[in-house]
Amino acid sequence: MLSALITLIIYILVLGLVVWLVTYVIDVIPLPEPFNRVAKIVLMVGAIIVLIVLLLQFAGIDGGMPRLAH
Repeated sequence: MLSALITLIIYILVLGLVVWLVTYVIDVIPLPEPFNRVAKIVLMVGAIIVLIVLLLQFAGIDGGMPRLAH
């Protein structure tokens, strides 16, 4: 159980780092305003879905992604 919790924390940290990096790249690239906002919304929705699936796996419910290490 402890190893699964540590793995979950590492996944969440990596997900946060990737989201931050992609958000930074979106801000640096000069996209017009509607596309900039849509790209950020799509990124956040994707990150939230991945986070929900990871938390469901930790709770023992199969979310369709590879299982955490036990």
